Amino acid sequence: MSELLRQKEWRFIDQSGYNPYFHAIQSFAMDDTLCRSVGSGESPPTLRAWVHPPTLVLGIQDTKLPDLHAGLRFLEEKNYKGIVRNSGGLAVALDEGVLNLSLIFPDTEKGIDINRGYDAMWELVKLMFADLDCDIEAREIVGSYCPGSYDLSINGKKFAGISQRRIRKAVAVQIYLCVSGSGTKRAALVKEFYERAQYQVSTKFVFPDIRVNVMASISELLGVEFSIQSVMQRFLHVMNGKCDKLFMDQLHGVELEWFQEYYERMIRRNEQIVIEK
Repeated sequence: MSELLRQKEWRFIDQSGYNPYFHAIQSFAMDDTLCRSVGSGESPPTLRAWVHPPTLVLGIQDTKLPDLHAGLRFLEEKNYKGIVRNSGGLAVALDEGVLNLSLIFPDTEKGIDINRGYDAMWELVKLMFADLDCDIEAREIVGSYCPGSYDLSINGKKFAGISQRRIRKAVAVQIYLCVSGSGTKRAALVKEFYERAQYQVSTKFVFPDIRVNVMASISELLGVEFSIQSVMQRFLHVMNGKCDKLFMDQLHGVELEWFQEYYERMIRRNEQIVIEK
């Protein structure tokens, strides 16, 4: 059992309701703001849940694709936004059937070992679906988009991926969890994006050779029609049992100033890399 999940209190910021105007750039600025707040002691450990309209979130490495322009034009044709996050990793597809969760902890003097952060999120997801007959593994799924050693899968098919960001004496552990919809269709979109962007021509960077049949939603894998709301209930049920107090909140005070700073920084990054394309 991960000790990181158990905190005296958890602050919870809920942005899981679908909002077509809620831009993913805001989300990455939000998590950086919360890292700064938690790391400085302004905020207790914080949970955040978020959902976005169709968006392909690119990692910094993706900006080195030989023909990024063509890939971004393809996304526009498919009514997807393309944005670049402020961390590494590779492209991830978000839409109204994908739930994102962030766990934000203060880093200790000794530091939180990177695997402890990943293990905490893996443990959380296993607890969320503990009543169902499934073995959720954490290992790289070759052929998936944004592959990593903490891909979460059932029977060899990936439904979630975990990442971490460490800034301002805090650790943000983030997961995208494909709740509903077609994992194959999401993978096909990412695959075609890479093909249009000429990923195979790159000699300096390695991009995934995506196999669309290794991605799925957890609804597809378990044969249960989960909604974002039903998975949120599972999430909150688990986290309520991991603290003395869980309270809903929003940004306030100096956090609003910090958010504006990080949001403008994200806008500048994307103007330089994406929007000008």
